[in-house]
Formats: sequence, structure tokens, C-alpha cells
Amino acid sequence: MKPVAEMTRLEFAAFVAAEFRRRNINVVLSGGSCVSIYSQEKYVSMDLDFVNAGFTKRPLIKEAMEALGFQEENRYFRRSDAKFLVEFPPGPLAVGEEQVKQIDEIKTATGILRMISPTDCVKDRLTWYYHSNDTQCLQQAILVATANVVDFAEIERWSKAEGKHTAFTQIKDKLRNGGTTKRRT
Repeated sequence: MKPVAEMTRLEFAAFVAAEFRRRNINVVLSGGSCVSIYSQEKYVSMDLDFVNAGFTKRPLIKEAMEALGFQEENRYFRRSDAKFLVEFPPGPLAVGEEQVKQIDEIKTATGILRMISPTDCVKDRLTWYYHSNDTQCLQQAILVATANVVDFAEIERWSKAEGKHTAFTQIKDKLRNGGTTKRRT
């Protein structure tokens, strides 16, 4: 196996996820590292947020991470030869007020990574834009929507449910600019 220091973000995330899969612990990558992966690293996050989707007790998470050579520091796990920190936000796995609709699996040489879909990644970033006026998260949503097939009809439906339809109509052209649309069947 490739040394941890030489792993890409995707390989590193799959390496971590493989240990949790082996232990039957349900974690799903979310947050900024999904943006990094889906934008081909046009956005760079320095941590990986694995949502503890199965509500596993913290000591079991710590045990799995220690088996991989990580040490816990505050809420993060660090390994001296790794470029990234790892965090485990508690579930539920949600975007705004709704549960995540789709989990994608990516197979790598280091394991299988479960992560939120590009559509849910856009919704995740828009949650921060809609409710905290975080314009950096809007830019991240645009990066993901531009580089991936996303379901704009689903994003619009979700935006309405979040009470943010007006905000969505103001940014939808930015999200679509250069992106590809997926038709609902």
C-alpha cells in the first residue's frame, strides 16, 4: 500500500473508511472534503468530516482511529505523516432540515469511500449560505455544481422546503453556469 503521506485526499479518506467498514461502523464523508473531491481540489479543505451516521459511541471511534495510528487532539484525530485531520461530527446525516438522500460509494486502491452525492454536497454548502450568509460556501456549491451532474430540480425543491426559494432563484443561474443538469424521470 502507498505510504499515508503520499495518499491523495480520496485515497486517504478511503483508507480511514476501510477500517470503519471492517468494524461495521457506519461513517459517511461530508463537508468540505466532499467539495474538494467533487471540485478536483479547486477548493482545499484540510480536514475530513466523517459523519457518525450509526451513532457509534466515541470510544469505539477512538479505538478504530488509534488502530490506524491516529491520536485524538480536542475534537480532531491527527497522524504525524498525514496531510489531513479527521473529525467525526455526530449524526444524523442531514442537509438543512432533511436527511441526506443519496450516499455514493467510490472504490479506490485503499478501500471504499462512502460520501454524500454531488447534489447533497451542493445542498450542504447552500445550507451555510442560506442560514449564515456564508458566501464562501456559495462558491463551493458553484464549484461542485459546475463540475458534476447535479439534480437542480431536487435542489430547488429542497430550497423551497428550507424556506429559501427566493434565495435559490437569485443564485440558480450561478449554480447552472457551466454545470450539467440531470433530468428527473
